[in-house]
Amino acid sequence: MKESLHYLLMANHLLFQKTLLTGIKDTELTSGQPKVLDYLRDHDGTVQKDIALACHIEPATLTSVLAGMEGKGLITRKPLNGNRRSLYVYLTDSGKELAMRVDAEFDNIEKKALSGFTPSEEAQLNALLSRIKNNMTMEGEKSNDKN
Repeated sequence: MKESLHYLLMANHLLFQKTLLTGIKDTELTSGQPKVLDYLRDHDGTVQKDIALACHIEPATLTSVLAGMEGKGLITRKPLNGNRRSLYVYLTDSGKELAMRVDAEFDNIEKKALSGFTPSEEAQLNALLSRIKNNMTMEGEKSNDKN
């Protein structure tokens, strides 16, 4: 198989995901939950819509992910000022602890993945991947405007 951009991106994503889930298998987190924990670690007390956008999860799927996390005692959802239409999501103490563990696992995976890269190469890779993400985001927005 030709190692095209789409193949390399897909393969690397799957390898990251598999390594992460193997490293945290004792936590019983499902595949969508680590990135939500990671996001909430820096954005505790945010609305579901913002989590969905930041984590690239469909709102209906996020509702299911959050329900599972709430059932495990990792998050709570509360209305702000009695407004029941906007639920804000907060990490519990258990959720904060697990978010720190997930963050450490992400750091370990990145260290392994970037082994042998110079700081300059790491910065260049991040810049290039950011450009790809921005290009794809703009393309997606153009498609949505046509509909």
